Amino acid sequence: MEIMKKKSVAGIAIERGKVFIARRLPGGALGKKWEFPGGKVEPGESNEAALLREYREELGAPIRVGPFLGMASFEHQGLREVYAYRVYLEGSNFRLVDHSEYRWADLEEIESLDFVESDRKLLLYVQAKMPREAPAGHD
Repeated sequence: MEIMKKKSVAGIAIERGKVFIARRLPGGALGKKWEFPGGKVEPGESNEAALLREYREELGAPIRVGPFLGMASFEHQGLREVYAYRVYLEGSNFRLVDHSEYRWADLEEIESLDFVESDRKLLLYVQAKMPREAPAGHD
């Protein structure tokens, strides 16, 4: 008998060399950690539909789902997989439900934050999509 892996999705918005992240509310094993918004894929739901639902439920944010970026496996109450997609925010007024705050962060900042380990595994895919140009000189 094949064991069903539980699937999650992460929506990664990238603008001007920064990535949209949100901090989970206190409580539970992942409380107060930063993450790429997303969540569990319900039975019979596509990854894209799950992202649309999760962004709407958690942030009140309409999004457009773009291309698939990559997948990572992780252990959390059994084996799970998280599928990352590029997303495009269609608005900037957010209603925080499952998060205490959000912000745009560069990859260097994310590496220094208390970030959800499964999402940290996705940083390789995010880095591949970041603009290649060097920032304007700050001396």
